Amino acid sequence: MNMRVMKNIIYILLAGLLFTSCLDKLPEDAIPADKAITTVSEANQAVIGLYSSFLSGALYSGALSIMPDIQCDMAYAINGYTNAYGDVWRWEILSTNANVESVYGSLYGVISSANFLLDYEDRLRRTTTDDDDLDRLDQYCGEAHMARALAYWELIRLFTKPYNEATADTDLGVVITEHYNQDGPLYRASLRESVNFLMEEIALAEEMLKLDEDYSPSSHGPLYSSEYFNEYVAHALHARVALYLGRWEEAASESGKLIDCGYYLLSSASALYSGNTTYFDYLWQYDEGTETIWKIGFTPTAYGGALGQVFFNYDFQSVKPDYVPAKWVLDLYDANDLRADTYFASFTTGHTHGLQWPLLVKYWGNPNFTSLNILHTHQPKVFRLAEQYLIRAEANAMLGKYTDAAKDIATLRKARYANYSGTPQMDASTAMQIIEQERVKELYMEGFRLTDLKRWHKGFVRKPQAESIKSGSSLKVEADDALFVWPIPQHELEAPGANIQPNESNR
Repeated sequence: MNMRVMKNIIYILLAGLLFTSCLDKLPEDAIPADKAITTVSEANQAVIGLYSSFLSGALYSGALSIMPDIQCDMAYAINGYTNAYGDVWRWEILSTNANVESVYGSLYGVISSANFLLDYEDRLRRTTTDDDDLDRLDQYCGEAHMARALAYWELIRLFTKPYNEATADTDLGVVITEHYNQDGPLYRASLRESVNFLMEEIALAEEMLKLDEDYSPSSHGPLYSSEYFNEYVAHALHARVALYLGRWEEAASESGKLIDCGYYLLSSASALYSGNTTYFDYLWQYDEGTETIWKIGFTPTAYGGALGQVFFNYDFQSVKPDYVPAKWVLDLYDANDLRADTYFASFTTGHTHGLQWPLLVKYWGNPNFTSLNILHTHQPKVFRLAEQYLIRAEANAMLGKYTDAAKDIATLRKARYANYSGTPQMDASTAMQIIEQERVKELYMEGFRLTDLKRWHKGFVRKPQAESIKSGSSLKVEADDALFVWPIPQHELEAPGANIQPNESNR
């Protein structure tokens, strides 16, 4: 993570060795109590290791971001593709799927990193007397709670059924581990218990990461494009989770904190940053912008996966994409919607069929990396202000506050359109259609589609388009299909001492 990570690369390498397993720890992995975290400075090094765990290419710079969208109706595999995510595209996901295993394992790796620090919190508080050190410890432990909450959120949204208040006590949740070396058998908590634990973690992060009362961007630097957690990152997660849970007033309130705080601003797709580059272009090309609430920091020597690889596979001569955008998605953008020019550009592919199609230049690659031949690599922007407008709009629509919902959609469109005035006309029959389409246009290939269809209890239909491969192009997925919930990895079900129940999708 830039400056902090480079302070102690040896610790990061050690952390990577310690935290790669999912749930089980071998006896030799245990760290002697007198060799673990004994000072606040050592806690800082643990936080560096914690942030480094998000570099995993299985998480936001890879499968966690793009696999849910590829699984649904957002992109099409085309003739000549390499079969990357092929079983996911075909809806043939098994419990031995390597990408599912990697996502699951990497998320529990984040949790293990957080648990490692939090296990020593009480001892550090007893032995620390300096007030500044105690403040630093609050920050570090808040970061650990935030990371743990984020990982549990991803596990819940991908590996459990959509939340239903009436059945939450009997629906399966996730395995909750609060300690690095967890005692007792492993089992899945109920979905209610899992959600309650998640919300407790978010509340702790919000409290422990509060900004100082004297904070101001002019004296302390801006919050936007931050690589580190703060209270507003916790509010952003809170809003996202509350929307998923159907807690509309809570979702509107939490997203409002981001929208109204004044620390973040939507990046304009019409105002020029430099030359012909707009602020919105710059956000995606260089990963810097006023609407980014939290991103994962990459450097040329410490970076994660390549988000754009399967959309280009550029070999310095031609592009041979595995996946191209779905035509129905491209058709959603009207002539004034400048997102289309930022997200897509037409290429003639290097496949033998020579398909010409708009490809996802949103993930072509940050020039700071492509100049070093590190291709199709971006710093993942995990939380953006645009999503918070969409959250508040949907929450208000569900509350029947259609005028308020329409204002938020209008604000977002004014930042994204060449010309936009007025507000969309929303009522009970039109509001959700408008919001659903806006989520597709704004959040394309950022990992939301599977979860959105799941929580809306909607299916989808794929129909063949130009050069799409035969297997998977004609597909009808009903609402609440079992594979909207990913299978628990088989090796977790079979792990010694585990009593983990499978999902319906486990086959």
